[in-house]
Amino acid sequence: MTQEQAARRAEELRREIEYHSRRYYDEDAPEIEDDAFDRLTGELRQLEEQFPAIVTPDSYTQRVHGRVSNLFQPVEHEVPLGSLQDVFSEEEVREFDRRVRETVAAPRYVVEPKIDGLSIAIEYRNGRFYRGATRGDGQTGEDVSANLQQIACIPETLTEPVERLIVRGEVYMPREVFAAIVHEQEENGEKPFKNPRNSAAGTLRQKDSSVVARRQLAMFAFNLQLIEGQTISTHAMSLKRMEEWGFPVVPFYAVTDNIDEVLRLIREIGKKRTGLPFDIDGAVVKVDNFTQRELLGSTMKYPRWALAYKYPPEEKETVLQAVEVNVGRTGVLTPTGVFSPVLLAGTTVSRATLHNQNFIDEKGLCIGDTVAMRKAGDIIPEVVRVVSHVPDGVPYRLPERCPSCGMPVIREEDEADLRCVNPACPAQRLRNLIHFTSKDAMDIDGLGPAVLELLVREGVIEQPYDLYAIKREQIACLEGLGEKSADNLLASLENSKDNDLFRVIYALGIRHIGQKAAKLLAARFGTLDAIMVASVDEIATIDGFGAVMAHSVAAFFALEPSRRLVEQLRLAGINMTCKSEQKDARFAGMTFVLTGTLPTLKRSEATALIEQHGGKASGSVSKNTTYVLAGEEAGSKLLKAQQLGIPILDENAFVALLS
Repeated sequence: MTQEQAARRAEELRREIEYHSRRYYDEDAPEIEDDAFDRLTGELRQLEEQFPAIVTPDSYTQRVHGRVSNLFQPVEHEVPLGSLQDVFSEEEVREFDRRVRETVAAPRYVVEPKIDGLSIAIEYRNGRFYRGATRGDGQTGEDVSANLQQIACIPETLTEPVERLIVRGEVYMPREVFAAIVHEQEENGEKPFKNPRNSAAGTLRQKDSSVVARRQLAMFAFNLQLIEGQTISTHAMSLKRMEEWGFPVVPFYAVTDNIDEVLRLIREIGKKRTGLPFDIDGAVVKVDNFTQRELLGSTMKYPRWALAYKYPPEEKETVLQAVEVNVGRTGVLTPTGVFSPVLLAGTTVSRATLHNQNFIDEKGLCIGDTVAMRKAGDIIPEVVRVVSHVPDGVPYRLPERCPSCGMPVIREEDEADLRCVNPACPAQRLRNLIHFTSKDAMDIDGLGPAVLELLVREGVIEQPYDLYAIKREQIACLEGLGEKSADNLLASLENSKDNDLFRVIYALGIRHIGQKAAKLLAARFGTLDAIMVASVDEIATIDGFGAVMAHSVAAFFALEPSRRLVEQLRLAGINMTCKSEQKDARFAGMTFVLTGTLPTLKRSEATALIEQHGGKASGSVSKNTTYVLAGEEAGSKLLKAQQLGIPILDENAFVALLS
């Protein structure tokens, strides 16, 4: 290969690596597996080593990956958070040892598992949590302090009031938690997380800290970045001290001065990999002595005193014997492959999701094909590729009718999933009831998911209209309810009959129609009967509606089960007429964005006032925004409004506009 050819290939690799790096580090939505990404970076590194003249300052090999998002305040890292040189063979580990011994005498190494998560830095002052940040690009990270404080194992106060301390750790999602979340996402027809690492990264970047608490993230401390008031001379000593201060530290690390023992420890960690409650993707080897680390120094991207040995993913071949199709609570048809049992990552696997028709088509999957399978994150079985097709095989096709209710299924534009939209489908029964009774829909107190599940299990209800036929004696005798609960529930059901029309529309669970769209439909047509006979074109004329939403409404009411549901609700006495009246049009053509907490008005109340006066409430700031109504703890929306020069209102100014 000539230098010119190498330069062209290197540029192609940099573009591809940059794209996949952004998908992995910034968007938490990788498209290729880690080993495929490692092959790309390995090829680039080899080319640049062979032809040093083609190296560019912005090459992936010359900088730390990752970016800083604008969702959080930036934090400049006092001590940069660098990445490690990846190696894939024992010979590369021996070469590392030879290079180290050329500079320092008698090095000792610490060997520890490489936790597969999101790297963070946490600062403490006088023994108390001060701030926490993501790695970002290594120099600047994102302030995620509020989210880190939701992680139970991260101490708020250390056991000793250390003057100042910065600890580097890895936030991860335990495998058991990840598996439960993926199961829930699949049940709800949501796109499941790909692996625990991306789940942890996506969770830690949530603006709502309560999400972090619910998802039960954890953390291991693995590096002492900075300490004031004490002297610590080795990495092993720092791990011991961090544990004494209250941190969970990286587990089963070991210290040795023998490279053969280093390799044995790497192999031993690899054997433990499948049985751990958390993900690891390699082993880390570090020079123990801090003075020796300073002598060894660093390149622009990697320290010369450490490396990461990456384990290859385990794959096994098996045969696709059959495909089972399940209907989730949102009507999504999910194909599950049934395979010849195979031992994979410590457990016997015989089933794996095939996701959707696109996935099946891409791989040309036929019953009888031999496939390569592995576990994503060593947890979720997945088909990687087809090894060999069965002779004369025909790629599998998902059914055109719902396996649960027999109604035709649909595939909406730009969607990969087939979906049953029959509101009476048995597979979606509980989910539909939960939505129907929710606060933003019919707002029926006392009918939470647990009570609804009990009523369905006892055969008291099947469809939403059954709720309005419940007798007191049917529920008073049920476990956990009683006579008082029964009376309160019946009263709440009776009150819900008088709800405004938009609540009824939203409660029906029409795909793509949220509460705001339901309000627009109610205001435009006035009655549910008028909406049911409206054409797609008529619905699409509503400001804020697109073709997808209009088609979704028309398709829903074209179904016989939908019309039967509406008729039964009418017979039960449910209001089918719009009550909301526009008081005046002073806000006509204006768009408001609400952010923060107002002193007296709830956000829903302020939105209602805007709409009653002809205005529109939006969730994002743009150049078309008329006003931003801001309260306490207003965030990025307020900042963007100030940058765009959009007028800012507090509650008093907003009320003044109304009066």
